[in-house]
Amino acid sequence: MAKLVFGMNQSLDGYVDHEKMATGPVLFRHWVEQVGSLAGSLYGRRVYELMRYWDEDRPEWNADEKAFAQAWRRQPKWVVSRSLKSVGPNATLVGADFEAAVRDLKSGPAGEVAVAGPELAGSLTNLGLIDEYRLYLHPVVLGGGKPFFVGPRPPLRLISTDPVGEGVIRLTYVPA
Repeated sequence: MAKLVFGMNQSLDGYVDHEKMATGPVLFRHWVEQVGSLAGSLYGRRVYELMRYWDEDRPEWNADEKAFAQAWRRQPKWVVSRSLKSVGPNATLVGADFEAAVRDLKSGPAGEVAVAGPELAGSLTNLGLIDEYRLYLHPVVLGGGKPFFVGPRPPLRLISTDPVGEGVIRLTYVPA
């Protein structure tokens, strides 16, 4: 059975914005290893479109960026969208009945499936389908933006705290 995990970088005041939070070399290496260990990723449209950056090699990439791109390309991806008509390599478009598709995904092969995108995670939280939340707290305050949790926050139980690098702490929670 697959385990759905929603994890993203987050500011101390609860917002996600990849352009306003620096990912240093230690944290980036963590993400390379994390993505390499996944059974797949489940994306909302906006985050998937951002991640398509990794579909094509770029000459300026260092070894870790190349490793991340290879890991990202290798894993299966499911993209929940009503507006996209097609998706890139190794990706499956999930349309209107995403709840049934995600329940099928969860009953499939074992392993972690990353949930990417706060709005998608909010919908899956409302359906009781997220198994774990990983908040990567960065030592910054953004003062606004897209919140990590969209809508009411579920009751959670802290199961671990781990320093990850560059002042970032990963807090891992499960539904209470």
